[in-house]
Amino acid sequence: MIRNRLLALLFALLPFGASAQSESQLVEKYATLAGSEADAQTLVTGLRAGGDFTIGTTSFDPPTGELGYGNVNVALALAEKSLADQGITSPTPEQLHAALIGTDAAPGVLALRAEGKGWGQIALSQGTTVGEVMRSPRAGEALAARPGKAIEKGPASIEKPVRIAKPERPMKPERPVRFERIERPVKPERPVR
Repeated sequence: MIRNRLLALLFALLPFGASAQSESQLVEKYATLAGSEADAQTLVTGLRAGGDFTIGTTSFDPPTGELGYGNVNVALALAEKSLADQGITSPTPEQLHAALIGTDAAPGVLALRAEGKGWGQIALSQGTTVGEVMRSPRAGEALAARPGKAIEKGPASIEKPVRIAKPERPMKPERPVRFERIERPVKPERPVR
């Protein structure tokens, strides 16, 4: 119990890490997706609060309710991936609404989440993984720069690291031969006196 309290205190004191995103970082990251920084601010704040909000003339009513910054980040990354798969890089508010909330024909990322599906299941339904969607472009470039053999795994190729041969370990010396015990001759019984 004390350990849990100490961990909670430690995490409260730590600055945001690589996986945690602040509001300003999310706004900057998804400004292109939303159309402008002001629309990205509205989008991030609206998803975080879980209430109705409007971008342009399109009204959004997230079915998930309030979301943490991490969930907002994953939801927007999956929506961006969904739109990119359709060839849409600068979506209209209606297209963004369709990717997040959905249409009558297909549910969006947040609608699937509200149905109880996890982010991994939602990503798999899009033919990807959360790790691939959340990987930064710099991480992808670093993987591509590494020497190795690309292996096909799902929709994206992943670099397989080059194995470096380990030096051979010297063989253990053989154990000395164990001599057999020579049995002692049986002594004749002594006569009883």
